[in-house]
Amino acid sequence: MLDTVKKLCALSGVSGWEDEVRDAILLEAMEWADSIETDAMGNLYAYKKGSKSLDRPVMLAAHMDEVGLIVTGYRDEGFLRFQFVGGVDRRVVLGKRVFVGPCRVPGVIGLKAIHLVPKSERETVVPRLEDLYIDIGAESEEEARGMVSLGERGVFDPGVVEFGGGFIKAKALDDRVGCAVLLELLKRELPVDVCCVFTVQEEVGCRGAVTAANRLCPSFALALDSTTAADIGGVEEGRQVCRLGRGVVIPFMDGGTVYSPALDRAATRSAEKRGILWQTKELVAGGTDASSIQRSGGGVRVLSLSAPLRNIHSPASVGYISDIMAMPGLCLGILEDYANGDYDV
Repeated sequence: MLDTVKKLCALSGVSGWEDEVRDAILLEAMEWADSIETDAMGNLYAYKKGSKSLDRPVMLAAHMDEVGLIVTGYRDEGFLRFQFVGGVDRRVVLGKRVFVGPCRVPGVIGLKAIHLVPKSERETVVPRLEDLYIDIGAESEEEARGMVSLGERGVFDPGVVEFGGGFIKAKALDDRVGCAVLLELLKRELPVDVCCVFTVQEEVGCRGAVTAANRLCPSFALALDSTTAADIGGVEEGRQVCRLGRGVVIPFMDGGTVYSPALDRAATRSAEKRGILWQTKELVAGGTDASSIQRSGGGVRVLSLSAPLRNIHSPASVGYISDIMAMPGLCLGILEDYANGDYDV
């Protein structure tokens, strides 16, 4: 599965432009799914029959999109003006490589030189968006217009690196990890009917999940995603949210959802029964597609299983490989216990 994570992270899929990611997932899912559909928003549905038939399938959701950039204008010097798509920390983007548009025009995010910054602004930690630009090597506005059109999206450098004692660094680990988990589950014999939904536009408001959940009316739903880990120097214990190397994150609540207590208990029991390392979030923060799924139709019971990531929504998210690799087994365990009648949602 790790190879799939790496492959998907290298692809471009800023919110609203998920085509490249969807095409790659479709190519692999076709081999394992019983049927596949898409909708007008761009969500991809991969249905698979399980050993036990259900009136309504279990929805397993992971989003294909990633945070990125969109070109909004030009500067006389040939630089690009831009805005972020999704929540990106402006403090970490300075000097980062990006690739813009379908031709993957290379560029670097720049900021006004320090000797031109007024003294009153030199202590500012977070640069203003209007002061940032993308340098694509153009010498004039006219040349820049010929290289990149308005509205084209940009992605951070797609390099993927394994390092240290089991760590991985990449852009878009949120949520190509979840997509890889769904593809892994499609390859296995499943205990119940499922629909693996690869959703769009999660990073700009969980928009694709609304359409998907209303279409499916699932028995219940699991959102496979990533979440913030702040286990770094200088962060007090109670605000670290979760930690790399401590296992799959099973949150009881986040910024968008109060998760089903029944599913939460079922997931923790499933993990402990199978010796799967797990943790919960120690700070109510973040959100997943579950927030939209929960509110769809007449309401849906939901749970999230997430991989902890440092530097989430940045050009260099960091995860722990064993946390990621544990996710399919836990998801499968939850489905098995449901099929066996160990819990009812």
